[in-house]
Order: sequence, then structure tokens, then C-alpha cells
Amino acid sequence: MFSTIFMLPPKFGQVSAVRIHQRGTTLEGSAVSYVNKHLIEGETIVYATGLHWVVLIQAIFLTALFGAAGAALLVLYARNQGDASGTSTAMMAAGIALLVVAAICILSGIVKRSATEMVVTNKRVVLKVGFVTRNTFELLLQKVESIGVKETVMGRILGYGTVVVDGTGGSSEPFNRVAHPIEFRKQVQQQIEKLLDKSRT
Repeated sequence: MFSTIFMLPPKFGQVSAVRIHQRGTTLEGSAVSYVNKHLIEGETIVYATGLHWVVLIQAIFLTALFGAAGAALLVLYARNQGDASGTSTAMMAAGIALLVVAAICILSGIVKRSATEMVVTNKRVVLKVGFVTRNTFELLLQKVESIGVKETVMGRILGYGTVVVDGTGGSSEPFNRVAHPIEFRKQVQQQIEKLLDKSRT
């Protein structure tokens, strides 16, 4: 596993620290809908990413497994429609049930991926996970102490990794299977440098 850490300069300015909270919400359509609705005055979105498509592999596998089994049962049902023993009806019911399970598997994977927002603004790093139960991690750029990226060999090839954001005061939050983790870190670094330049003038 490859791991890189970028250490930032000591904190500057006295600003609020990390905020981690949970609350219920309803489904939202935009990839960065949460952040768009909670931008503070003068804040703009600089970069946004989310979970890599590899998070869908398990869902795709289960969908193919249950879908194939369900389709096979429905084919058998179609061939045995004249059977009066009730076996054909049971095959049809089982086939439909398996297809429903297959649909649930793929939908749950898509929802999980789309429910994760990882955004860099000109003032904060915002990471949101979940639709119904929402978990958010919001950290002002001035409070970012370090940001690390951990990548496996496969992660480097496919473009995903774990991003670990460390805030002042010992707060640390890892986020796994993030798409384009190096670019995410780069954007955070650039925004922090811009704030540092402003503080020096």
C-alpha cells in the first residue's frame, strides 16, 4: 500500500473547528446538492468528487447472480405453463422475487455511491455520506492540519484511494474508495495556499 501525507503550515486565525453531525433528510438529485444548499456567504465550490465506481462491483455481482437465477426460473415457468401441480406457479413467483432482489441490489449500490459528496470550496472541506441518515464532516480550511492519501496498487491503476483529513485538535476522518484522491488533495492544498497568501498581505 502506498501512503502520502501532506503536512500543512501551523494554524492561522481563530476560527470554528470541525463539525460532525447526523440528521435525517430526503433524497436529493444533484451530485453536490447538500453543499449547494449550505454554502456560507462568499463561498464557492472549487472541486467535487465522490466514491469511485469500484463500490458498485459487489452490487453488480449480486445483481447478475440473482438476475440470472430469476430469469432462469421464469424461462422454466414459460416451458411448464401446462403443469397443473403448482410447480410452475412457484417457479414464476420465485423468479419474480429474485428479479426484484436483483433490482434492489443494483439500486442500493447506485444510491450509496450518489449519496456521497466530497467537496472543496474556497473556505471549507465538506464531506457528506448518506441520504436518509446523513453524516457530514465539515472543516474550515484554516483548521486542516494535514491531508493524506493511501492507495493500493489497484487503487493507483484505477484511480481511487483513501483520503484522511486531519484537523487541528486531533480530529481525523478517513474516507475510503474516493475517486481521484490525489486531485482532491491537490485542490485542498491550493485553496489553503490561497488563504495563506491573503493572510500575508
